[in-house]
Amino acid sequence: MEDAMPVMHAVVLGIVQGLTEVLPISSSGHLVLIPWIFNWKYQGLSFDVALHIGTAAAFGAYFFKDWVDMLRAKNRRMLGYLILATIPGGLAGMVLEKKAETVFRAPLVIAVMLFVFAVVLWASDRYGKKQKDMGQTGLKDALAIGLSQILALIPGVSRSGITITAGLFQGLTREAAAKFSFLLATPIVFAAGALKLHKLSASDLTAAFWAGVVSSALAGILSIHFFLRFVKKASLNVFVIYRILAALAVLACVLGYPHKSF
Repeated sequence: MEDAMPVMHAVVLGIVQGLTEVLPISSSGHLVLIPWIFNWKYQGLSFDVALHIGTAAAFGAYFFKDWVDMLRAKNRRMLGYLILATIPGGLAGMVLEKKAETVFRAPLVIAVMLFVFAVVLWASDRYGKKQKDMGQTGLKDALAIGLSQILALIPGVSRSGITITAGLFQGLTREAAAKFSFLLATPIVFAAGALKLHKLSASDLTAAFWAGVVSSALAGILSIHFFLRFVKKASLNVFVIYRILAALAVLACVLGYPHKSF
């Protein structure tokens, strides 16, 4: 990240990361599109690390008790399922990292993924049986959710969106699917930042860097709390509609400014 990155840009992108990493609307897609729309410079490697650190802190803090219980062997089975579900996405991330940061970042790709997986999210919420709570999560559920996470490497798909979708198709309740998705996000998001941490230098730790960490962490905690309460009472249709509208808006921008770089 360049030292000249405005702190306000960092705060905006941090809030966007904290909200969209939790909500099923694609954090990576929004973090590509917002700088593209407003002609902001690419935030760079160090800022990516800042956002991952902040979001991982949000998940870790919110579900601290759950992780303590699992590590103390009070819920060792769930810990095993989370480890298993982490492996496919982690391996795919290492193999496809370059494509995820280049080829997959095209706004047209993001628009298509926002629309397609809006329909998939709607179908899972409409036709999923929603009968199993967290305690009834099984090996097959963990494998399905873990494998689905590979698709989240494509901006516009949404990591939380695709894992919640997979959980709903496996018969989990909305709340159970969301909680499993968020617990699964903790090691994934932390690893995404940690693997790049060694590439940073002291000069990268600017005010904008820390603004990104703090804003993404605070926004993430608030977003988790809101979403878990929301899914107890309502369907996911509002997020389906948002994704479709966002896809149409991106498509309009692409057609209106075909030569605009990103």
